[in-house]
Amino acid sequence: MGARFSLCFRPSNTIANLNDSSELENISKESYSLPEFSLNQLKAATEGFLPENIVSDDGEKAPNVVYRGMLEDGRWIAVKRFPYSAWPESVQFLAEARAVGQLRNKRLANLIGYCCEGNNRLLVAEFMPNQTLSKHLFHRESHPMKGAMRLRVALHLAQALVYCSSKGQPLYYDLNASRVLFDQNGNPRLSCFGLMKCSNDGKSYSSNLAYPPEYTRTGRVIPESLVYSFGTLLLDFLSGRHTHPSHAVDLICDKSFLTLMESCFVDHFSKDDGTELLRLASQCLQFDPCKRPNPKSLVNALAPLQKETEQVPSFVLMDIPHRNVAPKHLSPLGEACSRLDLTAIHKQLEMAGYKADVESEAEKEPSFDMWTDPMREALHSRKQGDAAFKAKDFCSAIGCYTKFINIGSFESRTVFVRRCLCYLMTDRAEEALKDSMNALGLHHVWPTAFYLQAAALKFLGMDNDAQEILKEGASLEAMKIKKAPSV
Repeated sequence: MGARFSLCFRPSNTIANLNDSSELENISKESYSLPEFSLNQLKAATEGFLPENIVSDDGEKAPNVVYRGMLEDGRWIAVKRFPYSAWPESVQFLAEARAVGQLRNKRLANLIGYCCEGNNRLLVAEFMPNQTLSKHLFHRESHPMKGAMRLRVALHLAQALVYCSSKGQPLYYDLNASRVLFDQNGNPRLSCFGLMKCSNDGKSYSSNLAYPPEYTRTGRVIPESLVYSFGTLLLDFLSGRHTHPSHAVDLICDKSFLTLMESCFVDHFSKDDGTELLRLASQCLQFDPCKRPNPKSLVNALAPLQKETEQVPSFVLMDIPHRNVAPKHLSPLGEACSRLDLTAIHKQLEMAGYKADVESEAEKEPSFDMWTDPMREALHSRKQGDAAFKAKDFCSAIGCYTKFINIGSFESRTVFVRRCLCYLMTDRAEEALKDSMNALGLHHVWPTAFYLQAAALKFLGMDNDAQEILKEGASLEAMKIKKAPSV
């Protein structure tokens, strides 16, 4: 991963455990100073800001990219990188960061540091390993979020807003489903990054996901704007679909949308709970900001709806593994395989490309002047397979990769793991398991092959075996990182 640096920035007796938010909340402004990271520390943690470590929902297209990284002491962190043009004045950046850094609450993914070295402007926060509300609510049609969990997220989010307001931070910029994260226990947390403007010129929104009407008119955000955005999230909970704020009020009056929500009441909510959420959403979406409820009123309205599942842990409601493998031991690919998130696995394999094959002498392609006709045919088949794989035409990719393998001119573990995922995508888990083992046959200590094997085992219902294989892959990956040469 590169050279490591000692972390001398952490004040003793101040941050004993950055994941214990209940203790952090008791830290007073006088005793807590937001730690400063060096650029080298964050480069080492993120492997030089490697694209594979990007966790922003929009990837590299996001205006301010967020990376995942690991500190020297094994803690995972999230690093938000601003362009210099957003904060050319370091004094303003530091003032904003330190103000947000004073907040400490179990409902937030808390800010734990910053970097303002040269022209670099970065924020460092606690890393939340179980993705965003956007991913769970909008992109899991085969496994939709339970109604009880949607109600819990709404309550915890409202509680986070009450806390921020009580600490003199009543504004939150660009509130949307991508700003809600899930920690290792499956509990929802509000990202601290949204408490800071996207730039010093007053720009408040990095996307068009949460524009309230007064912002489109005046370009200004007021505390009531946040409640409007909260209302659009309530509609998201009801429908399971993203609601564009500019259409939110019209949708409430639209009969087809109401029919859609009625079907969601049946699937996810009782009639009373669904009706109450719709009532709250309508209040939040009032055109006149003065007529919208405040966050405390939202908490009071949402708290009684938690009655039936209050004692059920979030990881149970979310149906996610609970610390079977320590989060700090799993790469993004490993985490995706542990959740059997096939879309995320596809993304990781696409980003990795054929790097693993290039590292292996046995799998390197011969020079062009050594190519034979079968070699050309094999590479053409692989190229067609890669195009189909990228386009998510998995059946075609299987055919092309199979032809490449059968010609036998080259060996490629990457082709095997790609075809393995294609088999999983097409409900052929046994063939997928064989391909993961074929990849291991070419390289018996390759973590990627272990992770794909775990995914295949999990698909087949062999969860205990899958966990053991995940641990093996994580152990190999940790050894690889440890042995990586310093730069």
